[in-house]
Amino acid sequence: MRKHKSDLIILFTTLGLMALGLIVIYAIGPMRANVLNSTYGSNYGANDFFIGQLRSVAISTVAFFLAFKVIPYRLLRRFAKPIMIFALALSALLWVLAAVGSSLAKCELGECRWYNLGPISFQPAEFLKLALVIYLADFLARKKEEGTIGRLREFWLPFGLVCGASLALVVVAQGDLGTGVTLVAIIFAMLLVSGISLWQFLIVFFAVIIIAVGAVRMSSHRMQRVDAWVATLTGGESSDSTYHIENAMLAIGTGGLTGVGIGNSVQATGYLPESINDSVFAIMGETFGFVGLFLILAVFGAMLMRLLRVAGHTSPPDERFAVVGVFAWVLAGVVVNIMAMTSLVPVTGITLPLLSYGGTSMLFIAYALGLTLQISCYTSREEVKNEDIGSRGRLRGAHYASRRRSA
Repeated sequence: MRKHKSDLIILFTTLGLMALGLIVIYAIGPMRANVLNSTYGSNYGANDFFIGQLRSVAISTVAFFLAFKVIPYRLLRRFAKPIMIFALALSALLWVLAAVGSSLAKCELGECRWYNLGPISFQPAEFLKLALVIYLADFLARKKEEGTIGRLREFWLPFGLVCGASLALVVVAQGDLGTGVTLVAIIFAMLLVSGISLWQFLIVFFAVIIIAVGAVRMSSHRMQRVDAWVATLTGGESSDSTYHIENAMLAIGTGGLTGVGIGNSVQATGYLPESINDSVFAIMGETFGFVGLFLILAVFGAMLMRLLRVAGHTSPPDERFAVVGVFAWVLAGVVVNIMAMTSLVPVTGITLPLLSYGGTSMLFIAYALGLTLQISCYTSREEVKNEDIGSRGRLRGAHYASRRRSA
């Protein structure tokens, strides 16, 4: 297939969201520095968080264009297995280092999720997301070609081993349920379009739901969050456990229609926890109001729709699976973060893609979006359709006849 123009909507929405995040961090970074200095006796400068975010945006932009223009997706697929093994090994090594009390493992609030590499920190779970997308895209495409999708020995055993190990290292070893939710979204989205039978998909889906409920019930910390969420919904008494969500909703409500303006946030001065990370959506609601949040959601919506369009017009199964995985990655981050900040689900530690403060998260999701932009250069004019093979009871991916305009 001849190369054509890339999807410019994916390009501009990615860069635009990173630029917006930089503006927000510039406005609330000095407040965050002041809170940490007064609370923990640290020595952050007024512009330290902005400089850190600027560095993250610069590195992520380079990664985005490397994935788009320099590193062929086919090369990544060739090394899909080694990349996956390396990602799992990094997460396992972090768990070992934390267990022996090494200074290389950075721990906060009792959970060790980062490598401490001097002036920088690195979260292997973010790399694991990218590795899982690349690996599953290759694995599912090979099994589809071999006709072994759905078979116990050839398909479910290796699939379950890799996905189970990934979730165990993130949710159990690192205590990171938010990242676990994203991994599950990636797994099920790619599985759904792989050609697996509906009954097998539903069995696995409900099995994971049961395991997830059990994991929450066995953790007192997670049950506290669930209890706080229920108390918020039912109008129960305020407590330390409901403080986060109550202040997040207060921030969004204070913003009203048009917001209080950049630099005028009250919640960022120390009232709302994690104002530059997990709670940045609430801060943007206070700053930009309903109109601003609507526009931000519209940008995410445009990005997600274009990702679906690219997936629908991509012929090679592995590339189509990869784009679907990235779509699920972005969608899970947006939906879970926003639902947590509006009390639709219990508070979960998950960043808002491309907007929250943090280098590792932005780096790998920017790289993943760069890959989709590369794939968008080789889409067909007609949408790829599912071939319903009734004799085997499989769900194939469907061909919808619609014209595609190259952006």
